[in-house]
Amino acid sequence: MANDIPEAKLEAMARLFLAVWPPNHVREMLGELPYEVQRGVRFVSRESLHATLRFLGDANPNEVGEALRSAPLPATTATVGPATDMLGTHSVIAPVDGLDKLAAAVVDATNGLGTLTPRPTFNGHITVARVRRGATVRKMVGMGCASSFEVGEVALVESRLHPTGSTYATLNRWPVLCSPK
Repeated sequence: MANDIPEAKLEAMARLFLAVWPPNHVREMLGELPYEVQRGVRFVSRESLHATLRFLGDANPNEVGEALRSAPLPATTATVGPATDMLGTHSVIAPVDGLDKLAAAVVDATNGLGTLTPRPTFNGHITVARVRRGATVRKMVGMGCASSFEVGEVALVESRLHPTGSTYATLNRWPVLCSPK
């Protein structure tokens, strides 16, 4: 199921992360929450909503692909919600449970790759808005956002930074072992 990565991409370092893309029904639910437009708050577009399993920083896509090619990626059910929350002071999130073992498998497989070391603890979430210092977001916290989905694959994603936010491109995908029952 792996996609072909253009030869030029394989040799260059890129800003990469490994993630789970939620299905459309989860993206629609999160995108339809009644958020108020607020100064200092930038909402993540529906097509960019994802749960990061590991942020690699600068890494070689070919090396990451080789590491994940034979990695045992356990299937899981991701449970979103039950309500929006804050992660630190700069991110409004939808918590996601059920990704811990998959994230651990990704970290094990990619040990030593990338310019960033993995975080000591995994905190499953989908970022729905980024908050600048001093902005108030109380009305955004606690909104119901309960859903679940079967995780079918892990994606290698390139992140490019722009003044208006990041854009993402999926470079490769790997299926999980089997569906949970």
